[in-house]
Amino acid sequence: MNVLRHSLVARSIAYLMVISTMAIASIGLTMLIAQRSQGDAAAINVAGSLRLNSAQIAEALQRSPTDEPNEVAQEVNRLAERLTSRLESSVLEQGNNDTSNGQLSEQLSALKTQWHQTLTPTLEDAVNGNERDIERAKAALNGFIDDIDHFVSLLEANTEAKIRFLSAMQVLFLAVIGLLLLAALYDLRHNLITPLRQLMVLSREAGQRNFHYRTNFTSRDELGQLGRTFDQMASELNESYSELEARISHKQKELARHNRALHIIHNGSRALYGGGNDLCGSAAPMLRELEALFNIGPMVLSLNNEHDGSDMEILATHSSERPLYCRDLDCFACLEDPQSALEFSHEHPPPRSRKSDAQTLVLPVAVGDLTLGYLTIGYATPPSTSTRQLLNTLADHLATAIYLQQRIEEQQQLSLIKERTIIARELHDSLAQSLSYLKMQVARLERMQEKQFPLEQQQGVINDLREGLSSAYRQLRELLSTFRLSLDKPGLQPALQQTVDEFSQRLGFTVELTYQVPPHLLSANEEVHLLQIVREALANTLKHAHAHWAQVSFTFQQANLHLAVEDDGIGLADDQSPPMHYGLIIMRDRARNINATLNFKNRSEGGTGVYLVFNPQTDRLIEEGSI
Repeated sequence: MNVLRHSLVARSIAYLMVISTMAIASIGLTMLIAQRSQGDAAAINVAGSLRLNSAQIAEALQRSPTDEPNEVAQEVNRLAERLTSRLESSVLEQGNNDTSNGQLSEQLSALKTQWHQTLTPTLEDAVNGNERDIERAKAALNGFIDDIDHFVSLLEANTEAKIRFLSAMQVLFLAVIGLLLLAALYDLRHNLITPLRQLMVLSREAGQRNFHYRTNFTSRDELGQLGRTFDQMASELNESYSELEARISHKQKELARHNRALHIIHNGSRALYGGGNDLCGSAAPMLRELEALFNIGPMVLSLNNEHDGSDMEILATHSSERPLYCRDLDCFACLEDPQSALEFSHEHPPPRSRKSDAQTLVLPVAVGDLTLGYLTIGYATPPSTSTRQLLNTLADHLATAIYLQQRIEEQQQLSLIKERTIIARELHDSLAQSLSYLKMQVARLERMQEKQFPLEQQQGVINDLREGLSSAYRQLRELLSTFRLSLDKPGLQPALQQTVDEFSQRLGFTVELTYQVPPHLLSANEEVHLLQIVREALANTLKHAHAHWAQVSFTFQQANLHLAVEDDGIGLADDQSPPMHYGLIIMRDRARNINATLNFKNRSEGGTGVYLVFNPQTDRLIEEGSI
């Protein structure tokens, strides 16, 4: 019973089995009754023939007396034998095989007894007897016919009873089957169709992302368990969907926050790389925006001291006092309250003691294997992995900016040293040599005066002194012009243009300039040497060439820079510098300083050509392999 109560499949099978059993039972009962009624019609027919046979015997006895007695006897005997055979026929026995009906058997036995014991002797007497015997035989036959009628009526009643019983059983089976069908339909509708509809509604609502619908099944059958499982699944899906929505919303906010952080880092990087050496003013606003965005802080940036290896705090957000290293009293980037800057003293305040219960995250500020310092970040809630990646990116940008700034400062110092070296070499190669020559001429003049040489001989030395002074003064002006050109505007091209314009005015015709060199290709040292070589070549054109056309060409091909200074003047006798003129020698020396190849030759069209080829070796802020 528990199985039927808890299993819809078991109930459906039970309904089918009971209905099938009832149908089979109905069919079997019909077949059984039909089989048991198989001889009833024949028995009724035979019983009816008995009655007809009895009437024929009575009619034969009523024949005319004129008939032959033998014929009457023969006819009566023949009819009597027929009646006897029919009375003893097995058909009547088959029609009387219903053991439940003993009255038919008794009636048939009585008919046989009456026929054999009463009617047969009576008929024999009537055939051989007188009229009274005939009348008595006819009366006996009439009674026998009445008994046969009664027997036929019993047979008919028995057959009708079987038919009524079969009809009643069919009605009963139909009623039971109908009730079972109604019960099955009600059960299927209540426990199958309605739950299936609710499950379809649940699936449709779930397909529309509505996980709040529930079937609320209480039955313990399969659909009840399935409904409760679907309810639990919908509840879990609702929780999962809500959790996913929350996570997606959180991710969207986190992505928006990270996008904002990347924008802040991008803008801060532009300020870092373009803010000079003001690291505090360019980095502090970016750090404060990131703190407000990620709810972290404070942030402290410390740099390593290259000399003693100690860490020096150079930047701290949420600070109420200026750092010990502060170099700009007009900067308030580090201070929470700018008014506190008014109370700042040039004397170092006592060290501050920081007390914080917040945890800290220490990120190295490093470029490659070189650690420049550390970025310490305080937090109350541990930052996520993506936030840590952004903070690592921030540390990398700070490291790159600090490293570049340090290299720029070093490069500026090296450039300053190189510039001083260039000035010293220029003074040594030009003005110092002229002054040395003048000093020797002065000493020569003094000896001639001591020895009282004639004035004509001294006049030659005086002329040499005058010419040397003029040459030294000219060289000094050229040096001043060169240094102005190199310091006025950045790059070689503006200085070359100024030089070409200057010599165009001095020569009286336009000097052509061709410049096809990538930007930022040459170092300051290379630019100065190239500019001086061009100026010396143009100066030689001005002083010696008597030219009407000149051209300066700078081109870059196959990783080499090509310089050509050409004119249409008188040309050179040879490649040697004439006495008292050091121009060609100085040009060769400058070419050697930049590892260049310098050639002088006469042009086939006439005039002189100065040709220089070298591979530029530009100094880089970040050398290969350092990152």
